[in-house]
Parts: sequence; structure tokens; C-alpha cells
Amino acid sequence: MEHDEDGYEGPATLVVDATELPVTVTLTGHFEPIDGKYHWYGRVQPNEELTALLDSRKGRAVIRTPHAEADATLSDPDPWGRYRITGTTHPPFPIPTTLAEVEQH
Repeated sequence: MEHDEDGYEGPATLVVDATELPVTVTLTGHFEPIDGKYHWYGRVQPNEELTALLDSRKGRAVIRTPHAEADATLSDPDPWGRYRITGTTHPPFPIPTTLAEVEQH
């Protein structure tokens, strides 16, 4: 991860249509001053259950990491079967909110 971006890489749970799926994700994000929101995004590693459930369509989900839970949107998978995941809610990973936290980050 770049040092000027926040993020998380590791295990997560996706809840899609009331089905919980263990997945591996790579997430990052940034604050967008134009709209005043924190935008986070990333990829879900290939997962056969997720592909079968969404049938290569877009979908809504809740993502849970060891740090937090957030609403998300899943887009069409890339050629390698990785779904893009995005959100503009509080991210499912910690972000620095004070100058001291930024300096430690």
C-alpha cells in the first residue's frame, strides 16, 4: 500500500443476499474533498461461491473485516474473476483521524 493511502489486505466476510461468504480482499481509500466523503475501494479475490451467487452481475453487500463493517457495491468481475468492491460509508478498516495517528501511519 502507498503510505499516503489508507487500507486493508486480508480476510473478510461478505454478506450477499443473506449469505455469508469468507473472502480475501485488498482495500484502499481516500477522502475526496470535492464531495466531502471518504471513498474506499478494492478487489475481492476470486471466489466461486460469490461468482455463483451474483452470476457475474453487480450487487450490494455488507463487508466485515476484523476492524469494522460497511455497506458496499460489487461490480462486474474482471477477467481474473475478481469483483471490484466500493463504498462511501465509513470504511471497513481503520483510518487515521488525528495528526498523531497520521504520523504513526
